[in-house]
Amino acid sequence: MCERERIDVEVSLREALANAVVHGNHEDPNKHVHVVCRCTPDGEVSIVVRDEGAGFNSAELPNPTAADQLRSTHGRGIYLMRTLMDEVHFERGGTVVHMRKKSTKSDLRSAKR
Repeated sequence: MCERERIDVEVSLREALANAVVHGNHEDPNKHVHVVCRCTPDGEVSIVVRDEGAGFNSAELPNPTAADQLRSTHGRGIYLMRTLMDEVHFERGGTVVHMRKKSTKSDLRSAKR
């Protein structure tokens, strides 16, 4: 995995964790955030972040690139995750986020064969 891809994964993980703590668990110290990470030999990274909140409907989120949202100081985390990762989807009413990033290095190796 190249440096750019590692940064993409790091930013996405930070956003998912911030959303889980702030929006999911409402910063309740008695609630937990669970993280599972899997890295494969070919450089693919899969991350699952689960909070103990009530969830949300990701389809109802405003578009942060819309003109009326451009000056907003929040609301870009999921947009960033979806932009930086290859796959992002939510389960259990939004309390679980699955993210996956493939390494382009493995794509380059297979293209050379």
